[in-house]
Amino acid sequence: MMRLLALLFVMTTPAWATTPQQILDSLVQEARQTQSGFTASVSRGEQFYRAKQTGGKEADSCASCHTDNPKAEGRHIKTHKAIEALAPSANKQRFTDPAQVEKWFRRNCREVLGRVCTPQEKADFTAYVLSVK
Repeated sequence: MMRLLALLFVMTTPAWATTPQQILDSLVQEARQTQSGFTASVSRGEQFYRAKQTGGKEADSCASCHTDNPKAEGRHIKTHKAIEALAPSANKQRFTDPAQVEKWFRRNCREVLGRVCTPQEKADFTAYVLSVK
């Protein structure tokens, strides 16, 4: 019985912990595949976060739901569902699971931009959110 429990624990525990910096590094590498020498920019990321968009279906900016302060709890503009703080400095769970990061980029980019985010936009956005202390 103990072996079975130990096996189940190992199978449900990630093989390695991913840090927000590792997520950012991965996004930068992805962006460099289409833009040689790309470097993520905190200022471009902040501008992207706050920019009013016209193609989206639900929100007109990231800040519409996540607030002007990524360290604050937000609220979905349509459903009014609470959204935990976006910045890893305020929410240690953020940017630690690559699959979740990609899921939320896919969903939120479509809601705000009406399209998929570019690798450069994702890297810049992440650089900005990670810089918020």
